[in-house]
Amino acid sequence: MALQFPLVPSMGFLTKGVGRHKEKLTSFEYALRDAHIEKYNLVRVSSIFPPNLKLITREVGEKYLLPGEVVFCVLAQEQTNEPNRLLASSIGVAIPKDKSMYGYLSEHHGFGVTEQGAGDYAEDLAAEMIAKVIYGTEIDIDKAYDKASDVFKILTSVVKTRNVTQSAVVDKDGTWTTTVAAMVFIFADAASTPAGTVDLAQAARDS
Repeated sequence: MALQFPLVPSMGFLTKGVGRHKEKLTSFEYALRDAHIEKYNLVRVSSIFPPNLKLITREVGEKYLLPGEVVFCVLAQEQTNEPNRLLASSIGVAIPKDKSMYGYLSEHHGFGVTEQGAGDYAEDLAAEMIAKVIYGTEIDIDKAYDKASDVFKILTSVVKTRNVTQSAVVDKDGTWTTTVAAMVFIFADAASTPAGTVDLAQAARDS
């Protein structure tokens, strides 16, 4: 498909993976394989969730990408070979209720934190960024989060968050272990998705 400028993705999907190998680079390759994005030439970008972006599943998104294609993504990555070390990579997504507005993607990676903890932290980061950059305000995460409706309330706006997170524990032998989490962007007609395809971003707004 011929690219049209400006380059604004119409669709995207979240994915994650873990890889283990005696070689550091190969463990990264295995993590990309586990995430099903090893066959693309990945270009890392940051960190905007485009207006009107249709968030689809990886299984649907893969149908629009070709082996060797240059693919833009927001990628979080962590690696270590320290025995018994806990590591995690996460992408947090902040989606405004108004789909015509852009949202934010956060990248978080680190050690000693569970998958739940890393995912929650990535969501908080995304919410803080969207509050400061789009709405021009600082927020107290605990006060801004409405647990009952599972949204962040920023001034008069409502923001929904979600995450994709991969955690892992290095084995006792110190095998190189890599975790990745990514938002992968697609430049294609969003109306061309198969019948019944769910827009996960809109579902989040409606929930």
